[in-house]
Amino acid sequence: MSDKTNLAIVGAGVIGLAVAWRAVAAGHRVTVVDPAPGRGASWVAGGMLAPVTEAWPGEEAVLELGEESLRRWPAFAEELKAEGVDPGLSLAGTVVAAFDRADADQLDVLARYLRGLGREVTWVNGRELRRTEQGLSGAVRGGLLVPGDLAVDNRMLLDALAAAARRHGARFLAEQAVGVSATSVRTHAAEHAFDVVLLAAGAWSARLHPELADRVRPLKGEILRLRARRGTLPPPRRTVRAVVEGRPVYLVPREHGELVLGATQYESGFDSTVTARGARELLEGAERVFPAIAEYELVETAAGLRAASADNLPYIGALGDGVLAATGHHRNGLLLAPVTADAVLALLDGGRPPAPVTAARPDRDGTRERV
Repeated sequence: MSDKTNLAIVGAGVIGLAVAWRAVAAGHRVTVVDPAPGRGASWVAGGMLAPVTEAWPGEEAVLELGEESLRRWPAFAEELKAEGVDPGLSLAGTVVAAFDRADADQLDVLARYLRGLGREVTWVNGRELRRTEQGLSGAVRGGLLVPGDLAVDNRMLLDALAAAARRHGARFLAEQAVGVSATSVRTHAAEHAFDVVLLAAGAWSARLHPELADRVRPLKGEILRLRARRGTLPPPRRTVRAVVEGRPVYLVPREHGELVLGATQYESGFDSTVTARGARELLEGAERVFPAIAEYELVETAAGLRAASADNLPYIGALGDGVLAATGHHRNGLLLAPVTADAVLALLDGGRPPAPVTAARPDRDGTRERV
């Protein structure tokens, strides 16, 4: 694929838009197919760029890929800003709070694991944690300071990527996905003279190609958006992740006193409704960590469908017959956007993707059948 290609991208979430911008800026012809660009799961994400605090023993390849992408994020954001739109990158870092002894023990396992890998993470007691981030509950027992994990305003980012792609000449078609089989994808590509089709349709990617069937599934995540009112404490300065009686919760600050609160996680197919139980769990968990939110204005409730894989690694690479995959990014679509876009661009230009992307190749489980 060394010549400039006529590329169709199915899906305009953060992955599809990041690839579209990178590819069209590099001289490829790009058409993005999506009925509502930038309004899928990426629109309701928390915006954490957190490979370290998302890490867990046994998922070393996930951590390596995430850290590789995190290293690319500052330059990625600066280049987007140079296009004329600020993507809202925050360098403030992350704190991870433990509410009770069991939660503290779980974080201790994570801290020991990360230190063993040479990652920067510091355990502090509850008093030190509250000194670092005022407003945390007196019941918080302690936590981790992770200066390297970042955050981004997901909605600013999506708007910036779409604007940059359009500025360089990407074409957007507000159509439904091209089909439910490899045959229909190839037929659509031939009719429109596309050289390559990239499947970046998130949780719907499994319906578009048999090599992704049963390998990508939807995981529902609910979020709340709140806003500080006059007389209340402002939101935390940093992202606050917490474990409250075994349930994860995160609070990600935004501009103008706003706060994104998430995230539940359910196996519920393609249901994207917000449940009363989910909203209650998020509010109860967050209030126990940061009590001031009880007086915040509730601005929005929303749910998105993450695209999950069995091993939490995405699928990035060739499926065959001129079809590429960039899907299955699970909770890390925003984090992995730079490295995924660079990997796809390398494939289009006949180059070699970044080394950690090798672990995300679509045939890694040995069951791939050529179509």
